[in-house]
Amino acid sequence: MKQKPLAFRMRPTNISEIIGQEHLVGEGKILNRMVQAEKLASMILYGPPGTGKTSLATALAKSLQLQVRMLNAVVDKKKDMEIVVEEAKMSGNMVLILDEVHRLDKAKQDFLLPHLESDLITLIGCTTSNPYHAINPAIRSRCHIFELHALTPDDVKKAIMRALSDKDKGYGAFSIHITDDALEHFSRSSGGDMRAALNGLELAVASTPKKEDGEIIIDLAIAEECMQRKSFSHDRDGDAHYDVLSAFQKSIRGSDVDAALHYLGRLIEAGDLDSIARRMIVIAYEDIGLANPQAGPRAVAAVEAAERLGFPEARIPLAVAIVELCLSPKSNSAYQALDAALADIRTGRSGEIPNHLKDSHYVGAKSLGRGIDYKYPHDYPNGWVYQQYLPDAIKSKQYYHPKETGKFEKAMKQVYEKIVKEKKNHN
Repeated sequence: MKQKPLAFRMRPTNISEIIGQEHLVGEGKILNRMVQAEKLASMILYGPPGTGKTSLATALAKSLQLQVRMLNAVVDKKKDMEIVVEEAKMSGNMVLILDEVHRLDKAKQDFLLPHLESDLITLIGCTTSNPYHAINPAIRSRCHIFELHALTPDDVKKAIMRALSDKDKGYGAFSIHITDDALEHFSRSSGGDMRAALNGLELAVASTPKKEDGEIIIDLAIAEECMQRKSFSHDRDGDAHYDVLSAFQKSIRGSDVDAALHYLGRLIEAGDLDSIARRMIVIAYEDIGLANPQAGPRAVAAVEAAERLGFPEARIPLAVAIVELCLSPKSNSAYQALDAALADIRTGRSGEIPNHLKDSHYVGAKSLGRGIDYKYPHDYPNGWVYQQYLPDAIKSKQYYHPKETGKFEKAMKQVYEKIVKEKKNHN
């Protein structure tokens, strides 16, 4: 009989065996308290792949010696759920562990809801998607939501060493020596995915010839060969994608070149030039704006160059532009001023356009008072003359509040303040 994979065999049977997730299973933490109280509530566990969502769900149920059934919201049908419910009616409360819970269709949801309400079924949904974005509110509102964090390299090392020492489920009955640098490689190249690390270890043990004395030695070269390069996990339609984009923009706004280049690298690895281009151009105008007005056109030029070059060369103009955007002075004064004006317009604070500004290029305009007394600025020294432009209701309104974060806006501020002072003298 074919043996089950190591990662499956090493799944914990009690929450005390859970590695990581101390914020949930540590002493006095919520899931630990549920077990102590012997009261398991419906919940959704979400987090990156390989963080132990299904393992934690199984361990919770087994800690309380509850009946467990495992289904997948994509593969399994409503009929499968009906069977679980019938079993629950015969034997009492049942824990349903449902993988890919965010893919639950309406028919399955409608069927499950009354059984969650009656507490006949305790649902533990597992997903890599943010439930606040991906899961129907009807299901979400009936479940507690707990986020699992990516495992640290130390967590992964602990899992590997446990697998090597466990005589029943792991390799404790074998004579295996793993070098420190091999262990380090397994723990870091897995990217916090315990399943990937254990799969790599399993391949290493299975493919490495035994020495004459029966010992298996796993060194760095073997670890590298068995792990290869962990594929970069980045779903362009998933929540992680938007988290990277958000971190990318916020790092540039915060002038952190190293962080911005890191997140740019993630987006490049995902091959997402479209999102990079859009964010760069938005950032140039939103976060830098008048503090460095040339940042906008230069960002556009860098994007155009990247699009013409394609990857991998596209990374070169992108890197140049990102460094400039990071280290440019920052100002959001222009679009903030517009947003303030829009807020007045949308709440009815506008008023009628002054008559002298209204269109006068038609017969009869003069008889209506349109355009009369308009002063043409170019007819006056320095191309400026005082006259009222805003409606009476908001004639003293100031939307623009210039900053001094760059030479350009500093100069504009001087002109703006001079004009404001003149306007006040006439009001």
